[in-house]
Amino acid sequence: MIAETVCSAVSAAGLGIAAVTAYRKRFLAAARIAAYSLVPVGLVMTGVVGWLADTAFSPTAWAGFVVLGAAWLLFMTTRAVERRGGGTRKERKAAKAAAQREAVAPPASAPSLGQSSRPATRPAPTPRATGSGDDFSDIEAILKKHGI
Repeated sequence: MIAETVCSAVSAAGLGIAAVTAYRKRFLAAARIAAYSLVPVGLVMTGVVGWLADTAFSPTAWAGFVVLGAAWLLFMTTRAVERRGGGTRKERKAAKAAAQREAVAPPASAPSLGQSSRPATRPAPTPRATGSGDDFSDIEAILKKHGI
C-alpha cells in the first residue's frame, strides 16, 4: 500500500513540474517530463509494483535467485573447463598422439641448393646505346603513333 502511495506522489510531483515547464513555453521538455511522471502510475496500475514488493520481501524468491545464480555459475565454469581442456579424455588422448606423430621429422631429402656440376653464371648485360637519339627513340615512336 505504501508503494502505491509513493508512486502516486512521485507522479503528481512530476506532472506539476511538467506544468511549470509548459508554462515557461518549453513544451517539448514538458511533454518528456510528463511521460516520465506517468510511468510510476502505470506500473502501479499493471501490478508490477505489487509483484516487485512481494518478490523483494519474500525469502523464497531470494532463494530462487540464489539457485539460478548457482546454476549459471556451474554452467559457465563447465564451459570454461571444456574449452581449456580440449573436450573429453578420448579427444585429449587422440590429440596428444597426433601431436607426437607430427613431432617426428621426415627423412631428409637431397638439398635443393647443393653444388651443381657447373658454376652458375649470370647473363651478360645487354649493351645500351649512349647516343641521345637512341634514348628518345621509344618516346618519338609513341608520339608519332599518336600523331604528335
